[in-house]
Amino acid sequence: MKREFLKTGDGSYTIHLPEWNEQYHSKHGALNEAKHVFIQSGLEHFLNNYSGEDSSQIHILEVGFGTGLNAFLSALLASHLKVPIHYHGIEAYPVEMAEVEKLNYAELLSASESLFLNLHTTPWEEEAQISDRFHLKKSKMFFSEISAVQQYDIIYFDAFGPRVQPDLWTEEIFHNMFKALKNPGVLTTYSAKGSVRRAMQAAGFKVERIPGPPGKREMLRATKMLP
Repeated sequence: MKREFLKTGDGSYTIHLPEWNEQYHSKHGALNEAKHVFIQSGLEHFLNNYSGEDSSQIHILEVGFGTGLNAFLSALLASHLKVPIHYHGIEAYPVEMAEVEKLNYAELLSASESLFLNLHTTPWEEEAQISDRFHLKKSKMFFSEISAVQQYDIIYFDAFGPRVQPDLWTEEIFHNMFKALKNPGVLTTYSAKGSVRRAMQAAGFKVERIPGPPGKREMLRATKMLP
């Protein structure tokens, strides 16, 4: 499938798939979308609302590792807040290093380019210590193969959109996500589609429509909160 680089509204790059008219990040701003949807509405929301004093580390699952942008921002926040994070990225079709090297996220964030590249060069299927507060494991697998049980505090659900890959946004997939989360746990995604919200609710989640990132009115955040 043909792949092109697209400069988004905030100056950061994303990868565009013209055959699907779809891209890895929002054309309105890759960085701004990732910060809003996954960091502010996911990781920071969890830390502010559900992370007790006895919580020594945070476990994150990213469904759709892609360019590594969400992992990069999480690693930077882990160092800044001194919060240990164990991060598991799932990706069936990894981005090539030649593509990774063209992405300008570290430059725009005034952050370490070597840290960003290490996210991609570390071996798959092995946990690696990327920084003093950030451990990463990447797995080449399909989303339907996720079988974890009560393993993660937060899920970044960053699959390609339901318009082009509806099979990734089904009730069955979200049942797997619900089982994978600890209690309490939070799943966040850029999608606000009604069918996605209903699939999440059918899986047992409490679902909120909250303000979306630039260029998008709403997004969804789902919480697992059992009695």
